[in-house]
Amino acid sequence: MKKINFYVIDASSLIEFNRRYPIDVFPNLWKNVETLINMGLLISPKEVFKEIARGDDSLKEWAKKQKKLFKELDESQIKIVKEILKKYPSLAKPDKDGPQADPFVIGLAIVLGKDPQKTLTPTIKKRVIVTEEQLRGNKVKIPFVCQIYGIDCINIVEMFRTEGWKF
Repeated sequence: MKKINFYVIDASSLIEFNRRYPIDVFPNLWKNVETLINMGLLISPKEVFKEIARGDDSLKEWAKKQKKLFKELDESQIKIVKEILKKYPSLAKPDKDGPQADPFVIGLAIVLGKDPQKTLTPTIKKRVIVTEEQLRGNKVKIPFVCQIYGIDCINIVEMFRTEGWKF
C-alpha cells in the first residue's frame, strides 16, 4: 500500500524556511516546495497567510503567488477550531496582537484526516503538521495538541528529509 504525506504548514516554518534558505540562494529548494503545493500535498490555512502578510519581505511576496497553498475556512474547520480552543484556550493568546493561526493549522489537519479521498491504488493518507514549535512538557503549543489528536508534527528540515530532498 502506498503512503502519501499531506503536510499542513505553520507560519513559523515558512518564516524559518525563508530565513535559513532564501529564495535567491536556494531556488531549487523553493521549487520543490512549490511542487508539493501544486500537487495539493502542502497546504496551510488562510490565517497563516495573514501572519506572514504582516511582514514586508520576500516571503510575503512569494506567499501572495501561492494560490493553492492557503485554504479558506469551512464550517467543519470552524467547528473543530472551536472545540480545540474550548479544550486548550491558551493556544490562542489574548494579549497577542494580530492573527493567530495555530488552532487553524491543527483544525485543517484534523479535517484533512477525515476526508475520505478515493484513489485508484490503495493509499494510506498521513497528515503531518510542519512547525518549528517543539514539544516542551505540557506547554500548550501545536506539538502538544497534535500529540493528543494523533497527528505527526515535524519541522521544515524533517519535511525535506521525509521527502528525500538532498542539495
